[in-house]
Amino acid sequence: MGRRARDRRRQQQQQQQRQERGGGAGAGDQAVRAGPGQAGSGGGGGRRADGGAVFLQGWAGGYPEIVKENELFERYYRELGIVPAGEWDAFMAALREPLPATLRITGYRSHAKEILHCLKEKYFKELQDLEVDGQKVEMPQALSWYPEELAWHTNLSRKILRKSPQLEKFHQFLVSETECGNISRQEAVSMIPPLLLNVSPHHKILDMCAAPGSKTAQLIEMLHADMNVPFPKGFVIANDVDNKRCYLLVHQAKRLNSPCIMVVNHDASSIPNLQIDVDGKKEILFYDRILCDVPCSWLDQECSVRLQLRIATRGVEQLAEGGRMVYSTCSLNPIENEAVIASLLEKSQGALELADVSSELPGLKRMPGITKWKVMLKDGQWFEEWKDVPSNRQTQIRPTMFPLKDEEKLKAMNLERCLRILPHHQNTGGFFVAVLIKKSPMPWNKRQPKVHQKLPQRTGDTEVSATNSDNGSDCITEEPIVAENEESKKMQGLQNSDTEQSKKEGVCGPPPSKKMKLFGFKEDPFVFLPEDDPLFLPIEKFYALDPSFPKMNLLTRTQEGKKRQLYMVSKELRNVLLNNSEKMKVINTGIKVWSRNSDGEQFGCAFRLAQEGIYTLYPFIHARIINVCIEDVKILLTQENPFLSKFSSETQKKVKDMAMGSVVLKYDPDPEKPDDLQCPIVLCGWQGKTSLRAFVPKNERLHYLRMMGVEVFKAKRKEEELENKTEEHKLAQTEEGMDVEDKEHDLVTKMEAEIGEESSQSPVESSAMEIENKTEDSDQSSKNATTHISKGTDTSNVKD
Repeated sequence: MGRRARDRRRQQQQQQQRQERGGGAGAGDQAVRAGPGQAGSGGGGGRRADGGAVFLQGWAGGYPEIVKENELFERYYRELGIVPAGEWDAFMAALREPLPATLRITGYRSHAKEILHCLKEKYFKELQDLEVDGQKVEMPQALSWYPEELAWHTNLSRKILRKSPQLEKFHQFLVSETECGNISRQEAVSMIPPLLLNVSPHHKILDMCAAPGSKTAQLIEMLHADMNVPFPKGFVIANDVDNKRCYLLVHQAKRLNSPCIMVVNHDASSIPNLQIDVDGKKEILFYDRILCDVPCSWLDQECSVRLQLRIATRGVEQLAEGGRMVYSTCSLNPIENEAVIASLLEKSQGALELADVSSELPGLKRMPGITKWKVMLKDGQWFEEWKDVPSNRQTQIRPTMFPLKDEEKLKAMNLERCLRILPHHQNTGGFFVAVLIKKSPMPWNKRQPKVHQKLPQRTGDTEVSATNSDNGSDCITEEPIVAENEESKKMQGLQNSDTEQSKKEGVCGPPPSKKMKLFGFKEDPFVFLPEDDPLFLPIEKFYALDPSFPKMNLLTRTQEGKKRQLYMVSKELRNVLLNNSEKMKVINTGIKVWSRNSDGEQFGCAFRLAQEGIYTLYPFIHARIINVCIEDVKILLTQENPFLSKFSSETQKKVKDMAMGSVVLKYDPDPEKPDDLQCPIVLCGWQGKTSLRAFVPKNERLHYLRMMGVEVFKAKRKEEELENKTEEHKLAQTEEGMDVEDKEHDLVTKMEAEIGEESSQSPVESSAMEIENKTEDSDQSSKNATTHISKGTDTSNVKD
């Protein structure tokens, strides 16, 4: 019997056992949402909370029949009273209906407004009076509580969007804009936690359970609220315990092209303290904002509640005084919500308080937190107090799952300040949010940890002691142990010397193999360019970089051989990288700003500009800039290697005396022409002797064309025809028959193909993921984080 057959038989046996116990039969991760012990789990991230869906019909017909009824589920939540009187039927009816499709407009503010204008004036208008399969399509509606109408929901299902010919154009728009990061398909309630964090561009932010990354993307956008500031002082460290999901997180974050994001792979309940250099002294990094969107219960509620409390405790330990942490779950169950918050507040001894956010997000319908609840087992047995729990159940049911009996303490906690989102109020998933503010250090951290000025030691030289409190939280401290013999001292000295040498060279590699257990891919090191690196001098001269350009923030992912790509991070993230490489597993950070051009040295610079980082680089570039009009932009984005004669006379004059090589193509909107695109555009390009072209990823090219009112479907058909004609022309012509202009045109195309760009069949640059995947095919030993964006990611079970 194969593995799959054994797993299937095991699931069927478990299903039969649950039916015999009367708790309802379940298959897969949907079943656990039906059991009373898991009441309240599920819901956010595109699923209804507590859907009560129970599978009863086996595997007949390919998929099990879903019977959306569960007696114990209804009994549990009726007894808790979280649904107002008279609303129970509406609550259950909402749970049985599929969630509406929701989308959020992302990116820089000016670009976001242009996308919104395009949606409302073009695509939404085309949906008016449209009928699909005999049903009238409801017009998309803006979420009333989301700022500036940047979030919308519609009743259109994925099946209708994909299969209906009338909606093909709208579906293609959503897919294309999502791929280039301008639109995020995100469940409505999962947008709430980042909004309640009140992020400013200078904040240091930790996202503890970040994958798949929709909330992380919101945080990055808030850092870059002002697109004229290339390097905000703040940053986002996005963490996830699942190595494979970290690459899904990288893919989400990379679309926003920010130098202020770092993806790390750690258990959130024990994420290490990081150090930063402040005026030459090492200090512990405390975060101004922390997003603690903990995993909800699936198979084991008791273990999940303890894990949720450990994660939340670790979060407030790393929160700066005066900072704000948002705790959220996609569950309605008070055991995972108010019980965790009450336990955290009780052991904080006044160091934490719940913030009153009732005036924030006007238009959002919410229910206050509750102060009384009971615990029910899977067999329907109720417990009102911890003393009533039998001894054989006390390992699963903990005291922290019950409400406090001290009425004064309970009242002082202000649990009613928590938010519970009910599905039937605004046709969303169920959700819970609590906003915590740290007023003083936690009681067990009154004496702030000292940073010893010493080099990292092996695991054998570090003892980790855990003090378990009654509420299940862990307080972890590290105590150095003196080496027992001379041999261990020698080994330690060798390791320290290697680490010191790496720091001197600006190398931030993966942690030592004996320092911690590593899972997943082994990442390449992060190597910062030294200040006197001869590689940078030709770049600085060729692009006339401003003296204020932070060249110390440039890094590569290789220590030996030719540097193919140059990446860039903010000054603050550089500080974090250099001081924590031995204790932190970094999956990805930085944006690509320059790519090596195999033939570029003959034009004065071996590196060409990369579109991903152009908005970060542009403020520092004073040469190689060509200002173009909107008609020139259309030519650049729709034509294959257009000759200079096709551009405006102003553009031809600017490039006449300019040497061949990489250029910046800048479009500035004209306020006197309101019908034209009203947001600035910066593109990377290449100037040949007789031609000028743009290096832009395909989806980004289509995005700009849509914003300019160009029908991209027609443009795509024309492009395909052009590709076919170009290919036929290449096959027919011979080298002898080429004139000088054709030879130069072919030389430029060949040169671009050699540097990893798409060939003459496409006028756009390959995306970062495609380029890195080509590199991986040629060298399997290279494990650049970008190459694993889509490797092994499982999107079937995500929160957002």
